[in-house]
Amino acid sequence: MTQITSHILDTSQGRPAEGVLITLMQQQGDDWLMLGTGSTNEDGRVADFTGDVEALPGGIYKLTFYLADYYAGLEQKTFYPYVDVVFEIEADGQHYHVPLLLNPFGYSTYRGS
Repeated sequence: MTQITSHILDTSQGRPAEGVLITLMQQQGDDWLMLGTGSTNEDGRVADFTGDVEALPGGIYKLTFYLADYYAGLEQKTFYPYVDVVFEIEADGQHYHVPLLLNPFGYSTYRGS
């Protein structure tokens, strides 16, 4: 089951950001448990972080987008070497898509479909 997905659109380049490492973690008390990782494909997407697992429990999760190498590859400075996006899901098994709209000096995110 693919419950949490993501993609990155580099708005300064006008195209998806390929080759960006993203990690998915679940909060457990004061700690974070690593659930999975993936690198964005040519469409800027990671479609599966956890493989075939049952529905994730409700709680707080974090996607970390590692951007330093991406911008180094473009030979471009960035203010954000990485971005953490923390969000909460319900224990209902529904799909959560968390995109990142990115440029070297700003970003935004939202709950997609």
